[in-house]
Amino acid sequence: MSTTTPDDLPPYAADWAAHDGIALMRTLASALTALDAVDGLHSFVLPYPPEAQRALDGTVLACLERGARPPMSLPDLVSWCRERPVADWPVALPDEAIGPDDLLLDPVSSRPTELCHEWADKYPHSALDQRDREIILAALRLCREYGEEDAYTEFRRLLVNRPVLTSADAFSVSVDHVLDPVKELVKRIYQPVPDSYLRGGTYATCGSCLTLLTPLREGGWWCERDRCRRQGAPHLGRLIARQEAGELLQLERPLRQFVTGPGRAEAELEKALVRLGLRVRMWPAFDAYDLHITFPDGWVWAVDVKDWAHPAFLGRSARPVPQEPRYDEAFWVVPQSRVTDRPGYLATYARNRPPHARSLPLLTDTTLTARARARLTGAEGGQGA
Repeated sequence: MSTTTPDDLPPYAADWAAHDGIALMRTLASALTALDAVDGLHSFVLPYPPEAQRALDGTVLACLERGARPPMSLPDLVSWCRERPVADWPVALPDEAIGPDDLLLDPVSSRPTELCHEWADKYPHSALDQRDREIILAALRLCREYGEEDAYTEFRRLLVNRPVLTSADAFSVSVDHVLDPVKELVKRIYQPVPDSYLRGGTYATCGSCLTLLTPLREGGWWCERDRCRRQGAPHLGRLIARQEAGELLQLERPLRQFVTGPGRAEAELEKALVRLGLRVRMWPAFDAYDLHITFPDGWVWAVDVKDWAHPAFLGRSARPVPQEPRYDEAFWVVPQSRVTDRPGYLATYARNRPPHARSLPLLTDTTLTARARARLTGAEGGQGA
């Protein structure tokens, strides 16, 4: 836990928008994620797409204003994003807006990093950036209309646990009557997998995040999740032969990024708490929050899991956990790996919380699990322990 007190926090009114680099980062992130989703980032022809041209123009202008050499073209700008930490760019950014080694594109694959996706998601310029929320809200509306909370829970589990579907998998989903309210939605969000994911007639999934791995020219595999890549070479999960897959489908990228990825952290936390003997409901009351945890004495915790790369973004988005379903204590939780990878993560979160969320604690998943174990074994009779 951070030792920062409310009196140490800067006023939330000191908005990041006062720094001209914020507008440039949001334009760049939106352009990079849009290009990656539609055309990829490996080849470009003039005229550039409008969002990409705006990103290039903005970067050139920022460089000229500071007497720095600007990128000469969009491919040159993409090289900057892949090779040059944003902290070294000639732009004005708040102190905690970026880390010293943060890149907008992965240096191996040239794909947007999780940080890039978070910049685009927090400061959206296009409908593409809102896609994950649109789909989740649509699922919520459909399941509420049917009065089927279980349908929504199973929909979320599908996105978290099965981001890749073979033809046989897709058939099993199509005959699962619990999912009836969202069947048409499911058809729209799973897309055919291109041949670029094949190596020697075989697809491979990541053993950690369950998404498809991309084969590298020099050998090995690449995982789209920053968290997995930081752990080293991908741990191979499911191997799927092309002839056995039928039409292989994968969940569209915005949902893999903002639902599957964080959902894996939720699922891992659920598993750890259930192993302790606790009763856990996932996404209760149509996703009021992520985990509703009941102890044997009736004490209840409410938990929202936030698997974010950027602690300042996380702090600025902090808000109290909804009051229903009822609970006795509430927490936001982040995977331990995020805190390990970025020193000062918890303190940065605390400093950036708005006034209405200054009492909302952020714990790591390992800390929460340890607290649950301590409450069960050492303070089981003491409420709030």
